[in-house]
Amino acid sequence: MIIIKGKSASSGVAVAPIAAKPDASDEDRVTLLTSLNPEAELRRFHAAQEKVIAQLGELAEKARQEIGEEEAGIFETHQMMLQDPDLVDMIEGLMTDNHLTAEGAVERAGEQFAAMLESMDDEYMKARAADVHDIMGQVLRTLMKRDFDWAAKIDHPVIICADDLTPSETVQLNKDFIMGFVTSGGSANSHTAILARTMGIPAIVHTEKVIGEDWNGKLAALDGATGTVYLDPEPETLASMKKKLEAEEKGKEDMDALKGLPTQTKTGRSIALYANIGQEGDLPGVLENDAEGIGLFRSEFLYLRKNDYPTEEDLFEAYKEGAQAMGQRKLIIRTLDIGADKRVGYFNLPEEENPALGFRAIRICLARPEIFYTQLRAILRASHYGNVAVMFPMITSVEEVRAAKELLHLAEVKLHEEGIPFDSNLEVGIMIETPASAVISDELAQEVDFFSIGTNDLVQYTLAVDRQNAQLEELGKASHPAVLRLIHKTIRAGHDAGIWVGICGEAAADPELIPIFIEMGVDELSMSAARILPTRKLIRSLS
Repeated sequence: MIIIKGKSASSGVAVAPIAAKPDASDEDRVTLLTSLNPEAELRRFHAAQEKVIAQLGELAEKARQEIGEEEAGIFETHQMMLQDPDLVDMIEGLMTDNHLTAEGAVERAGEQFAAMLESMDDEYMKARAADVHDIMGQVLRTLMKRDFDWAAKIDHPVIICADDLTPSETVQLNKDFIMGFVTSGGSANSHTAILARTMGIPAIVHTEKVIGEDWNGKLAALDGATGTVYLDPEPETLASMKKKLEAEEKGKEDMDALKGLPTQTKTGRSIALYANIGQEGDLPGVLENDAEGIGLFRSEFLYLRKNDYPTEEDLFEAYKEGAQAMGQRKLIIRTLDIGADKRVGYFNLPEEENPALGFRAIRICLARPEIFYTQLRAILRASHYGNVAVMFPMITSVEEVRAAKELLHLAEVKLHEEGIPFDSNLEVGIMIETPASAVISDELAQEVDFFSIGTNDLVQYTLAVDRQNAQLEELGKASHPAVLRLIHKTIRAGHDAGIWVGICGEAAADPELIPIFIEMGVDELSMSAARILPTRKLIRSLS
């Protein structure tokens, strides 16, 4: 038996034969040949670009139907990247100025663009280099008329092993046959890792060594939680893995039994458990996991998946679908929070050395009121169809809240004049995710109906720790006394003003922190839908 360690990207246990991703053959490799006809090469590139954009649209639809709306957005983002003016200009320049073939220009531009991303300090942006390799690989295969759809041909249960997997390869895998992923490259922030978690498939990345084609067909056991792969496992190891699998199944049954039960401690203290979602396609998971509401509908993904500003109707239909699906359960829509690690090309945002502290979220909305106003109208219209609330992110002052509420009031007046129905008692809240907003939470509480404490950014800004930087992971803890004091202060300020206070972010589902938050008096916790039932189980066990 050989034991290989890596990093956990998605928990779970799998036992199955290995299917190693085949290496690209020599005929698939590009020789940087020159061309005497740049115009012909430009035509070839644009034809391939158009074809791949269409293929990415098909992959997005496949992901939407089989996985979820947010995952479909990965491929819609790939479409946008393939049309990125900087990347396209680089490719075209290599053909017209350097006289490279279309293949040579695509390969060289892809390498340069990916290298630029990999050189960045931001871990999220580093992970996007894999997306560039994926997109350029698809364009190259189209130009060279090569078929490399090995992923779609797997027809029996296997553990996939590779140096890395691209999102386009991952989404083509048949979920019925893929028991797990193991890659020697990649990261827990990669889109492939995100897809694995969403699909509920155990995954390990960044292993110590590559598991190559010589292991094809041989048995392996994978423990996603510990990041361990067992090649040719011994009987004792297989027995241990079988017990873990049985425990997983038993755990799922225990979770199902919690559906419909109240979320309250043994002393009768009730806590509302809400889910976080990115798009309307995530709604089935919310309902399946018996969330009591949606504490965070992230609006930015409705913008990220478009090539231009979404219309009021686009936004209204998405919000309306959420409101109708939730019925009388609360749906809290966070207004647009782009900037920082979420960039939208058509917004033409300025380049910033430190975007996390720059032009983002409510700052963009107040500076570009026409965009904000369109979204507020859509939210108000959707409020007629359910229990909708609106929430403003990245607040640092009372003036920002008042300015946002003023634009909301203007939208209400206009809708009333037009005879369009909306909830005139729409709840208005803000996110407390900066130290500034926590410190003046007593003043802010006079302006709104609720607070939602965003622990991810609150930790980042309070502790001066970039949450995308894996090297600083141990420093960025919500359990830090400074963070906990700000959270406690905010809860007290909210309750003193008679408003309810919730917590969202990774800390909201942390078993060690939940008892502390309840002791502080928190009213609501908002988390990924998959954490709802385990959290309910924990809370029901507390005295």
